Amino acid sequence: MKNRWNVIVIGGGHAGIEAAWAAAKFGRAAMLVGNPATIGRMPCNPSVGGPGKSQLVFELQALGGLMPTLADQTAIHTRVLNASKGPAVQSLRVQNERDLYATVAQDALLSVPELDILRGEAADLESDGQGGWWVVTTDGRRFWGRSVVVAAGTFMRGVTWYGRQSRHEGRQGEPPSRYLSAALEQGGHTLKRFKTGTPPRVRADSVRFGDLTVIPADQPARSFTGTPGPHAEASPTWQTHTTPLTHRLVAENIGHSAMYAGDIDALGARYCPSIEDKIMRFAHHDRHLLFVEPEGLETSEVYLQGFSSSLPPELQDVLVRTLPGFEQAVIQRYAYAVEYDVVDSTELTMNLESRRLPGVYTAGQLNGTSGYEEAAMQGLVAGTAAARRAAGLSEETFSRADGYLGVLLDDLMLKGCDEPFRMMTSRVEHRLLVRQDNADERLTPLAQRLGLVGQVQLDAVQAKYRRVEAGMQALARQRLDGKPAEVHLRRPEVSLVDLEAQGVQLPELSREEKEAVEIRVKYAGYLDRARRQLDAEAKAGRLSLSGVDFAAVPSLSLEGREKLLRHAPTTVEQASRIQGVRHADISALLVHLKQRQGGGGRSAHS
Repeated sequence: MKNRWNVIVIGGGHAGIEAAWAAAKFGRAAMLVGNPATIGRMPCNPSVGGPGKSQLVFELQALGGLMPTLADQTAIHTRVLNASKGPAVQSLRVQNERDLYATVAQDALLSVPELDILRGEAADLESDGQGGWWVVTTDGRRFWGRSVVVAAGTFMRGVTWYGRQSRHEGRQGEPPSRYLSAALEQGGHTLKRFKTGTPPRVRADSVRFGDLTVIPADQPARSFTGTPGPHAEASPTWQTHTTPLTHRLVAENIGHSAMYAGDIDALGARYCPSIEDKIMRFAHHDRHLLFVEPEGLETSEVYLQGFSSSLPPELQDVLVRTLPGFEQAVIQRYAYAVEYDVVDSTELTMNLESRRLPGVYTAGQLNGTSGYEEAAMQGLVAGTAAARRAAGLSEETFSRADGYLGVLLDDLMLKGCDEPFRMMTSRVEHRLLVRQDNADERLTPLAQRLGLVGQVQLDAVQAKYRRVEAGMQALARQRLDGKPAEVHLRRPEVSLVDLEAQGVQLPELSREEKEAVEIRVKYAGYLDRARRQLDAEAKAGRLSLSGVDFAAVPSLSLEGREKLLRHAPTTVEQASRIQGVRHADISALLVHLKQRQGGGGRSAHS
């Protein structure tokens, strides 16, 4: 029916793309965006992955997401970070062709029969009184959806800053979303202001690359999908650094920064500081490393990662030329900061549905996160949940044990964020069990059950791990120096390549499958210990709080009771991670559960 969809997605960034891609697998969906030509644009660094982020991208691949394919098809440089460390923290990072990424994303969405791309600015959300929603645009058009996903990025009341000068923009050259914030506030949501920034883009022919440190791409190339793109080894990246002159000039001119002058009250990202923050907050450092990355193979710009700034353009010109290799640099696009509205993520369910506006979901930077990968995962979760709600299907939630996606959702819902949230490996308690290399094994069966991937993808994953198991059995059967080959492989200095050189025979395995064999054998003891610890925690944490009236539980602290009523955790595990809920509060809950159940069995939450 005209102007009626199961799910309407507002926004065409990384969250909006995944939400629309997932929702269209369940029925008719629409994406409402101000300018369809900007769908998939990478406003910050043109790369995907990195520590804590590549794990999310591999999980997106297991769940049928689009970002892994886009990243691989447009890759011009791939590299595994932390390669010398253990598998729990090894992370793939892919450098992408900025313009091509957006083009491929748009082509992918346009190829989906059940997805309509609509042009317009959302101004209001109106309940139809029966569980559905009208999305009203600024020009008065009305679109109806059973569910709505709001993925507005940095556009809600967005303001960009170039020094002390501001513009009403969601990002450079694009108008903000002017009215949607008020719609969420009127619906009962609490909004906050966050800030992020982007570095300058410099003309490549003005950089002396011979003075920079070269960072070559991995060979052979790596990928998220198992199929590297055609140009994945095409370009290196480079490294430079700040100098004492850079530091002196920043310190002398710090009053020209919108942030330090007090023009911006919004909170910035702790783990992605501006060049001003780096120099002022870490004055004891003589230099800060910066990375020089190409915007694409056919473009004339390079991206100066680590040099985001809200200093005025004329000062940026001077500062950039203090960097080795950039003495004659010409900036083509200046750095800027952007401040924008975010919702309080503790007002959402684990599926990113609004507790205030049932049927409305939010995803991406609107929820307080930073980064393409965090946004994309939220988009997939919100789009799937919105579509399943619209279709009358059961709800599925993810736990911390499921992987990085569960940790991301859990931290957002239970802890919230007072600054832009970045996913990191250190946030994940059982990261040895939820590595990037086993995301397909962990999540593809669930994705197939949910309708996100087909049987063909599940069959391929299961066949892969049958081959991995065959490789492990081959190591157990064959002997070297009187010992099973697997015993030798457990030694830190011995690799699978070493064993093959000594005559150990393996079935035909891909590089990824050989790595999986090596990880499982070499870290077997650690993996077993981690599984036992996880099982013990899960046993206590699965106690259900469904139906518990926290207002009536005796002996809770005042703050603990307030936080439990606010967050409404469904398990003891969730309750234990809410900031402000003390150990004594958890003990009081356990006593209450035991008394309520007469000291008998327990209620399990799966």
